Amino acid sequence: MTYKQILLFTVIGLCFAISMIFINNNYSFYEQPIAKVIQTEVAEASAITDMNNNKDQLFIQHIIAEIKNGEYEGQLIKLTNKYSSSGAYDQQYRVGNGLFVSINPKSEGDSTLTGSITNVKRDQFVVLVAWIFIFMLLITGKKQGLLSIISLAVNATLLSFALDVYIKNPSISLVLICAVSGIVFTIISLTIVSGFNEKTYAAIIATLLGTLISLCIAYIVIGATSGNGLRYEEMQFLTRPYQMVFMAGLLIGSLGAVMDVAITMSSSLFALYEQNNDISVKALKASGIDIGKDIMGTITSILFFAYLSGSIPVIILYLKNASLLGFTLSMNLSLELARALVGGIGIVLTIPIGLYTTLYFVSRKRANS
Repeated sequence: MTYKQILLFTVIGLCFAISMIFINNNYSFYEQPIAKVIQTEVAEASAITDMNNNKDQLFIQHIIAEIKNGEYEGQLIKLTNKYSSSGAYDQQYRVGNGLFVSINPKSEGDSTLTGSITNVKRDQFVVLVAWIFIFMLLITGKKQGLLSIISLAVNATLLSFALDVYIKNPSISLVLICAVSGIVFTIISLTIVSGFNEKTYAAIIATLLGTLISLCIAYIVIGATSGNGLRYEEMQFLTRPYQMVFMAGLLIGSLGAVMDVAITMSSSLFALYEQNNDISVKALKASGIDIGKDIMGTITSILFFAYLSGSIPVIILYLKNASLLGFTLSMNLSLELARALVGGIGIVLTIPIGLYTTLYFVSRKRANS
């Protein structure tokens, strides 16, 4: 292991330790009171039966916790938590859990505060999972993994900035903001990971063209059908136009899959050319077609399952409450299927676009060499 690698892992290790210490002691950064559970006692309350005769147990949990921030910092608070054995809408809390609480006004003579639980502090688990992801990237990808982390951080910051711009300027189209952001995402992601070269340029062009064409197809189809079949009920709490938000989601959602296909096609063909500079354009084209066939089905399936997996709990909930299968699927999967289909169209279109764009840059590089 070189000196630079030792220094890098030392810095990463220190960042991990500092972040975990901070995230487990950052109570003062929250405005809402947080209580840390120090004692629990569980008592069975009753048995309940739903409309499908499924039996469940309801429990009452008595909790004593210590306030960690705000006016009552250091004082104890008594809390009551009702939860079921199914855990569908509730959960059992354990010693060490951080809870957001609402504190009741204190009466004279009361030595202990009382209140209610409003939410759970989960940021430490999010940070831990993020660090596991970072370590896996670094171990597997080494330098490329580090560049991927940098690219992800930059893109997340840009997306946050773009959404903030839209919230402050609602007159600007969200689709336009996401389109500009998508162009910036693509250029930054691919140049950070692959550098400034013909391979990157080919992938950027293929990504932008594939995403643009798939989005135009989706817009035309939705306009021609007047959006029939799309159920926007899951967006009912939005105060912005549903279709515009949905189209912006289509754009950002399909961009990642299309970018994956574009860089795969570009990297593979340039790798073949660099191994054999005398390889013919016909042979490169045949190899590109084979690569496209291999990745088309797998990436489309990944996109399909990624979108649909988030709807599984709600689908089960609908079916457990005797909802009809057709109604359940149309209510919960219409938007997800539309996203998967648009992303799949983008993937299929990007394969030939990426192939011929890469062949053009390969031919130009060969002519200049």
